[in-house]
Amino acid sequence: MTLIDSDTDAGLEPLQFAVTKNLNAKTPQQREQILADPGFGSHFTDHMVDICWSVGGGWHRPRVQPYGPISLDPAAAVLHYGQEIFEGIKAYRHADGSIHTFRPDQNGLRLQRSARRLALPELPVSYFVQSLRELIAVDGAWTPSGADQSLYLRPFMFAKEAFLGVRPAHKVAYYLIASPAGAYFRGGVKPVSIWLSEDYARAGRGGTGAAKTGGNYAASLLPQAEAFAHECDQVVFLDQDRNVEELGGMNVVFVYKDGTLVTPESPSILEGITRDSILQLARDRGHTVEGRAVSLAEWREGVASGDIVEVFACGTAAVVTPIGMLKGADFVDEQPTGELALSLREELTDIQYGRREDTHGWLMRLDD
Repeated sequence: MTLIDSDTDAGLEPLQFAVTKNLNAKTPQQREQILADPGFGSHFTDHMVDICWSVGGGWHRPRVQPYGPISLDPAAAVLHYGQEIFEGIKAYRHADGSIHTFRPDQNGLRLQRSARRLALPELPVSYFVQSLRELIAVDGAWTPSGADQSLYLRPFMFAKEAFLGVRPAHKVAYYLIASPAGAYFRGGVKPVSIWLSEDYARAGRGGTGAAKTGGNYAASLLPQAEAFAHECDQVVFLDQDRNVEELGGMNVVFVYKDGTLVTPESPSILEGITRDSILQLARDRGHTVEGRAVSLAEWREGVASGDIVEVFACGTAAVVTPIGMLKGADFVDEQPTGELALSLREELTDIQYGRREDTHGWLMRLDD
């Protein structure tokens, strides 16, 4: 059982959720038809969580209600000043039918860090976890049981106050929606090709790079389109010193010939929970792990010399994927592939799906 440890949770009583059932919920037959081939982010469960916050009332009016459109005033601050954050976490169906999630305390803490950077209220971690439980209580049947399938949970928070002025909003909304997700890689994991973005940056020093906010992803869309135009799957960004940052939505890890794993580290990189977990599993195997600046020159020269023997990316959706090619405006570097990335991926997913012992206490059952 994952423990909740947050200063904002001290002495908090659980929220009392009002539950309104969706009278137009999918039938079991309709739901099973969707779960047979859910894709990713295309279908949504029958309900959603909604919690309000205001300067005077704090967190209040928690409820589970039918999934549907959100009503916003045209002057809502989020539409004008981008005060918005979100998270991504999955629920997994185990062989005995139970539903578990993975390290939700870390997602809750990261949501707090994002809120702090975007001048939004910090949702207590216990409320965050409770929101997951409340949604699973009514929509748990949407958690698929197929190989590598999961229920993707998307918590998000935004400034709801109708106000035109540059200041933190006095009214905020927290929502949680869920979407059944199929296997990310159809037919098995395959190496991806990466385009080097040299004209665009995802985030800058002192910016919002370490927060999970929509603006960072919006900034990546044009360079991602550039990557597609150059027949690449993903884009990688550099900082102002030409050090490697991260992909559009995943962290990067380099494996050196001595077995050391190195991952780029800077204040403008989002701290990946999947990355942290993968690196811990590598430490458990005896590998040395380093978080430090990695220049583009070190990457390219390390691959050319054989000092770097494997490069992979990791994130919530794909878990782990090898990188097979780095492509720039005037070069194409084939990337070495090995067995470590896929071995770590298998170990992590075995833990998440209950096929291997969870020695770190990362799993939390949601349907008990």
